[in-house]
Amino acid sequence: MKSSLTIKELHARTGALVRKAGASRKSVQITDRGQLVAVLASPKSIKATVRKRVLLPGYAKYLSTPATSDVLHDLDAVRGEQ
Repeated sequence: MKSSLTIKELHARTGALVRKAGASRKSVQITDRGQLVAVLASPKSIKATVRKRVLLPGYAKYLSTPATSDVLHDLDAVRGEQ
């Protein structure tokens, strides 16, 4: 399989090309008028990234406050001074 295809070629043979790209270890570049616009690749070839999640300070402060039975008060706490 070629390593680069035009959108027109992809449109004409999408199913077969996607199946081949999924089975291959090489990615296939999709071009539009010579410009790279997309890449077909097997999910196995993409490295998973682990993101570090961080709570915003204001939200962490909100979570540390005890819950009340007053919904309006809780909404005001979330909205802040407006």
